[in-house]
Formats: sequence, structure tokens, C-alpha cells
Amino acid sequence: MTGCTIRFRNKKTISYSPGHVNNYKHGFFIACTPIVLLPGEPGKNCVVRGGMQMRKVTVGLILILCLFFTGSAQALEPPVVTARAAIVLDAATKRILFSKNAYEQLPMASTTKIMTAILAIESGKLEDVVKVSEYASLVEGSAIDLEAGETKTLEELLYGLILRSGNDAAVAIAEYLGGSVEQFAEMMTERARQLGAKQTNFMNPHGLNHEQHYTTAYDLALIAAHAMSLPKFREVAATPEKKISWTGRPYDRVLRNQNRLLLMYEGAEGIKTGWTTPAGRCFAGAASRDGWRLISVVLNAPQMWEDTQKLLDFGFNNYSWQEVISAGQTLVTVEVRKGRREKIALAAGRSVGLPLKEDEAEYLRYEFEINKEVTAPVRKGQQLGILHVYFGRQHVAQAPLVAAEAVERSGLLHRLGSFLRRLF
Repeated sequence: MTGCTIRFRNKKTISYSPGHVNNYKHGFFIACTPIVLLPGEPGKNCVVRGGMQMRKVTVGLILILCLFFTGSAQALEPPVVTARAAIVLDAATKRILFSKNAYEQLPMASTTKIMTAILAIESGKLEDVVKVSEYASLVEGSAIDLEAGETKTLEELLYGLILRSGNDAAVAIAEYLGGSVEQFAEMMTERARQLGAKQTNFMNPHGLNHEQHYTTAYDLALIAAHAMSLPKFREVAATPEKKISWTGRPYDRVLRNQNRLLLMYEGAEGIKTGWTTPAGRCFAGAASRDGWRLISVVLNAPQMWEDTQKLLDFGFNNYSWQEVISAGQTLVTVEVRKGRREKIALAAGRSVGLPLKEDEAEYLRYEFEINKEVTAPVRKGQQLGILHVYFGRQHVAQAPLVAAEAVERSGLLHRLGSFLRRLF
């Protein structure tokens, strides 16, 4: 059943287990009854030891959650896919909804270019003019036919990179932003690490085969999720057709999007295809419905499009996005030192939601990480801790815990009176 934990910054914890669950027509009412890890009586002052100090913590307002389910989804069998590795996850929380060999290191072909595009966008230099080198113009594989000495804006190269999978565009971007392909590849790997993709290594910006160039389905999904959080990337990835200049020609280059998912699947938003003989067919996809985005990845997938649709169908048909904590919802009460009020309520600084099956709410666990000491004055909205949400062992969301109201600092006489009241 749902569990709650209060963890103070000194690493001690107070845990909560369900007190009762009442089944309502449209959802559940869940209340948690305190179980104190150190000696104390549930519902009253609980003493938590922090180093050489002792601190009293009053749990005044216990977490109450109202989970409303808007309908039941018919359960489906896990998808059967041809891909060597596959995954579908929630873009916001990164909760994995289905996976197959998701942590196996494999080549990823031109899905590499998702990271190349991320670095180009995050550089903030899309209006810069790039001169194409001879090396870039001669790179093998798919291309937009760049010529040595030709100039393009970084934005034009970005469209050539994503829509037509131009290896020449990838090298031109890499040389401009990194100084060389090798240095840019190091930048790509470092950015992947920052995004949590720790089993990924880049050796080039385009994805042509190299034995030290690899990712996992999980890592690529993390990279794709970040890419889809960037407005410019979403714009480019969803563009059906784009014209860019062609130096020395009386007409423009016409770049048509190779991503067939945009026409095949309801809510499809992107993002990138890939193929080499060692990697096989690879694809990272994204689709949104009612504001909820899923990310799918298939590596070495003979039936790439069919696999992708099965993964997305599985996610949308078996899960629904549910708000489990509302912004401003009061969650816990703590003592305040030197304040005109002795206690203060902490509320969620923002709403928290995640994809859940209809019967999964009971597996959620909440952990409150609260500042060891709260001392007045306290501003309304001041962050005093963090709410962590776990599904089983997986950390799926967090939100700031903020003061629900202001507390002014008390004067000496007020503090003396409070002290005497505690004595008597």
C-alpha cells in the first residue's frame, strides 16, 4: 500500500504506512498513519536525532491524496517487437512503461544526430554563418549535397541534419561548434552523461559505424526526451518540408522529412530515423495525446515502424496521466524556531503527476526531505524541503515543499512566554 516517509536533512526518517483506504466511485481516499522509527507516539511529537542535537517534529497534517481515475483501460499483453532492444517511457518522469534489452549497448546509426541537434540548439548560435569544409562535403552516406566553401546558417544545417539526415551537415555543425569532429564527439558524450545517459559513447556526429560508438535504448530515450523538451527541436522534427538556400543555384534545396511516423500515428511529433548495416534499422519516436508525451526507441528493428506503433499503443492504452499531488496542497506541518507561530504547514510547490495503470497507485511511496531546522522569519512560498515520489524503488518525480504561509520572527517577550508555556 501507499507509504510515506519524512527524511530530515540529517538523514533520519519518519515513515508512514496506510491508515485506511476507502473505495469511492471515482477513486480512492488514502490516509497515512505515522510509524515513528525513533521512540515516540504516533500522531504526537516525534523526536528525531540529528548529530549531537535533538529536534522535535510535529506531524500535524498527514498526507491526504485523492486519486481520480477517469476510466479503466483494458489491459494489453506486452508488445511483441522485432527490435533487438526497445523501450517506451514517459517523457516527463522517465518512468519506463515497457522495455526489452533496454540496457544493452548497441550502435544507433543516425539517431546519433539527435545529440548533434541538441548541442546545435543549446549553443544559441543558430543564426551564425558556417563555412562548409572540404572534409564535411566529402563525408560518406546520406547528405544534403553541401559543397566545400559553401556557407549556411547553423539553423539551415540543423534542418538538413534532422529532415534529410545529412552526414555532411552533421560534420559542418561539429567542426563549427567543436573545432573538430573528435572534440565535438567528446562534447556529445559529456552532454549525454549530464542527461543521465551514462552507457553512451559518441565518436562522431552522424552515426557512421565505429566500434566505440554506441548507446542503449534507455539512454537514447533519455536523450530523445530532452530533445523533445526543446521548442526548436520539436519545431524542426515536426516540419514536413523545408527550403534552404543553395549557393550558386537559381533554386533552393528542398528538404522533406523522412520520418513516416508523422503521417502514420495519431499525435506523432518526431523524431529521428537511422540505418547502417551493423546497427540495422533504428528509430527514436515521440507522440503526445492530451498533453502527455511518450518516447519510444527501437534499435536493430527489422519492422521499425510497426514496432514503434506497438510500443506507443501499449503506453497510451495501458496507462493514463494522473495528478497525484496538487500545487498548493498542504502535506505536512513542522515546528518553527523563534517565530510568532510555533508550527508551519508545508505545501507542494507544484503539481506532481505520472503515468499509472488503474491499480498502481498503491505502489507509490512519498518521502519528505525537510530542512533540519526552520527558523523565523519564513516567507510564504519559501522552499523548506523536497517531496520525493517513488514507484517501487524507482524515483519518478519530485516537487519543492514550500511554506504555506508566512511566519514573522517573534520578539524576546514572546519567546519567553512560549518557553514558560512549554514548562507548565
